Amino acid sequence: MEEDSCRPFKFHSSSYVNDHIGFCGNIKQSPNDFVVTEIDVSGQLVTKITTDLNSKETLSEQLKICQQDCKRPRLSSPEQCIEEEHCSVPSDTPSNREVGDFEDNNVFACQLDKVAMLDSLLDNSVCEQLRLFTCNMKDTWNSKSEPAVHPPEFSLGPVPDKRTRASLHCAIRQQYPYLITVTKCGEIVVKANQDYQELCHLVSEEEACGFLKFLDARIEYSKFAFKPDGNKEHRKKVHHFISKKFGKRVETKSFPDAQQNSVVVVRFRERSGFRKRTNVDCKEKQEIYTAFTLRKENLETLEAIGYLSSELGVLSSDFSYTGIKDKKAITYQTMVVKKVTPKRLKELGRSIEKKGICVANVHSTSQPLRLGQLQGNHFDIIVRNLKHHSHDCSASLKESIMEAIENVKKNGFINYYGPQRFGQGQNVQTDQIGLALLNEELVKAVRLFFTPEDTDDPVNKAKKYFLQTEDAKGTLAMLPDFKVREKMLLRALNRYGINQEGCCQSWLSIPHSMRIFYVHAYCSRIWNEAASYRIKTYGTKVVSGDLIFAEDRTANSSLNAKVHIVTSAEEMDDKYTINQVVLPMVGYSIQYPANQVGEWYHKRLARDGLQTCKFRLPALQLNVPGCYRHLLKYPHNLSYSFLKDNEHEKVTGESALEDSVTFLSMSFWLDPSCYATVCLGEIMKSDI
Repeated sequence: MEEDSCRPFKFHSSSYVNDHIGFCGNIKQSPNDFVVTEIDVSGQLVTKITTDLNSKETLSEQLKICQQDCKRPRLSSPEQCIEEEHCSVPSDTPSNREVGDFEDNNVFACQLDKVAMLDSLLDNSVCEQLRLFTCNMKDTWNSKSEPAVHPPEFSLGPVPDKRTRASLHCAIRQQYPYLITVTKCGEIVVKANQDYQELCHLVSEEEACGFLKFLDARIEYSKFAFKPDGNKEHRKKVHHFISKKFGKRVETKSFPDAQQNSVVVVRFRERSGFRKRTNVDCKEKQEIYTAFTLRKENLETLEAIGYLSSELGVLSSDFSYTGIKDKKAITYQTMVVKKVTPKRLKELGRSIEKKGICVANVHSTSQPLRLGQLQGNHFDIIVRNLKHHSHDCSASLKESIMEAIENVKKNGFINYYGPQRFGQGQNVQTDQIGLALLNEELVKAVRLFFTPEDTDDPVNKAKKYFLQTEDAKGTLAMLPDFKVREKMLLRALNRYGINQEGCCQSWLSIPHSMRIFYVHAYCSRIWNEAASYRIKTYGTKVVSGDLIFAEDRTANSSLNAKVHIVTSAEEMDDKYTINQVVLPMVGYSIQYPANQVGEWYHKRLARDGLQTCKFRLPALQLNVPGCYRHLLKYPHNLSYSFLKDNEHEKVTGESALEDSVTFLSMSFWLDPSCYATVCLGEIMKSDI
């Protein structure tokens, strides 16, 4: 997780489960002091990139640039000959093609091959009546005088066969896109499409027909381009109309053409496909996922993804990963990117090296990664400038350190979320933004997001400018390309305005994983405070009302069914130990402890105005069911050694001089979602 400042930050009320004194020291004085390597689901360390970032020749050898041009793959199926492109200016951009025959441009006509024509489905008399109905309807629309009275809808009569009805629906809407069809008691009824009428006030009838055919065809990865338009205000109206009417299914973006006009391009959203995938589709899907090992140094995970997405011309949401790693560190983790071939990824070579990024072990894979899809993380850490706490009167620093480490190996540590979860050292922490989102204070959330730090770099200058002027377009020009989240928000704010609705659209413009990150940060803050309260109230004794995971739970169990409430009899019998106790992450599907800790949760949420919060945010497409997290965790395979200053030689034997012990080298691994900084905090008895 990202961590980028030495500014003190209180991310929990300091409570500990061990009674040693601890010691002082510094971590992360350089990225090399903190090395994180992901452990995959099979228990193997992800292969490290052995190349040093400064070794140009070796890096070039490992990531050899391919000489041939690498174009993105195209689906071979004739019904899906749309380029595999999803977020940048496609190679088949509007500026490189004729924009006129919309059906041919987007290959929607091929969809008609899959449905029977109306002539084969309807009697000639019904076809003629349908044609007359549509003519009368269009005449009514075009008439400037008082229109004649015509039926508002037309019935095709009973169609008992379900498959025939489905074919008719599709065929009619493709042939007459200005109609809509509905089924009433087994009859197909057609009537005027009001969306078509409204769209015709903004674009030509040809474009309106082409767009509605595109929308009805629902071809995955397809796109639709309106005619080039040099009027920005008019383009904005088109964007607004499509977003308002069809925003759940499609998204829009403007691209420049050769004449310096812009073309509004529409594509389906990621999860808007409704048809079942065939085996052929699945095979094609597998061919466009590329896995690789990412090595980054002194860089946030999302920042690294921003660089890569910019270089590759894909969305940040096209990258999947198992978790976010520390910023001020050297980290190794597995990632998967879609719509990019291994060959294309390898071509990046030195272009990303200067950003502190390397990629290796590049290969095709069949599917993306999921958050938490790992066995844990391995840490190699150096703690520098070791010394006693001011209140420590013991003679031997080395003995104090050894006692602290052995205690945590035996008794574990409170499983707090680390300061990286909240944006350590920042003026506004991520949990504050999450709280604003939960309270649906969306304008406030945007302003919190753009609150600058106390530095004068270009990013913070841009943020200050935005808060002072609310000039989204001007701020956009000031930000570097890798600030992906900021740019996504600003583009939407420029389009929709800085009001409640505009800010809602801006939050929807960033990937779901980024939106939910802020809400989860708030939930993590509450969990940390609950953990401190639990330890201070009951200590390490398991008491009645505590929650433990149920012994008979299954993968399909509901969240509430996964936990068991400790009874008074079980407390008397000491049936459970403290390492079995779990606390809930707040959400709509969790069970609270049936003791003072449960009461604390309700009071704490009420204090933040969330006493009636359902943890469902339809406007932001966010649902927070909650989960459970162990109160205590333990480091695995923890080993350590002492180092001398400068020489970095291991200190062995009891005769080693105390003054020479200034570095501590530690190696261990932790379960997923556990923080090494928290484990170190318990060992050292200090906030890291």
